[in-house]
Amino acid sequence: MPEKSAPEEVVQRQLEAYNAHDLAGWLATYADDARQFEYPATLLADGIQAIRERAIGRFAEPNLHAHLRERSVIGNVVIDHEDVTRTFPEGPGTMELVAIYQVVDGKIKTVSFISFAKQVH
Repeated sequence: MPEKSAPEEVVQRQLEAYNAHDLAGWLATYADDARQFEYPATLLADGIQAIRERAIGRFAEPNLHAHLRERSVIGNVVIDHEDVTRTFPEGPGTMELVAIYQVVDGKIKTVSFISFAKQVH
């Protein structure tokens, strides 16, 4: 099995913190000036404080969990294909998601999300 790249290790730590509902640990994987986008270019959050504010409610959801289906690593870009379980405004459910992370100097600099249809259970 090939060794994990530094960018892959950062994204894996981010995934583990997300699933542990560890907001501080999750934020520690992001650069202070990180940005989150809805693919391809709709800005969701600009900077670590905006990312934190966007995530606080989500991390309080008791069913929050991301199951990694597949991961691709190309240089400093990590692409995760996930099934995310969470509580939507309509109720608990799942959503298929692709996250494209750019890792610079050991931190997530940008992430773009492609969300697919959610299913409320």
